Amino acid sequence: MARGNIGRVRATRSAGMLPVVLALTSAALLTGAAVYTVDRAGCVDPGQYIRHDNHIELVGGCVDGSELPAAPQGTSHEADAKAGVTPGNFRP
Repeated sequence: MARGNIGRVRATRSAGMLPVVLALTSAALLTGAAVYTVDRAGCVDPGQYIRHDNHIELVGGCVDGSELPAAPQGTSHEADAKAGVTPGNFRP
C-alpha cells in the first residue's frame, strides 16, 4: 500500500508544477513583448515632470500638445467650486 501513495505524491507534485511553469513562461513572454515595444517606440526624449505651485506638468517627451484632442468644454473644477459643488471624495 505504501507504493501506491508514493506514486500519487509524485504525480501530484508534477501536476502542481505545470501551472507554475506556465505562469513563469507567460511572464517572461509578456516582459519580452513590453521591452520590444518600448525599444521600438522611437522616443529619444522621454520628458520630465516639473512640479509647479498646485499642479505637475510634463515637459518634453514624444507627444506634442497639438497631437492631443481638444478638452471637452463642459464644467471645469473652478466653475464647480464657484457653484459650491464638491466632489464625493473630497476630504478637508
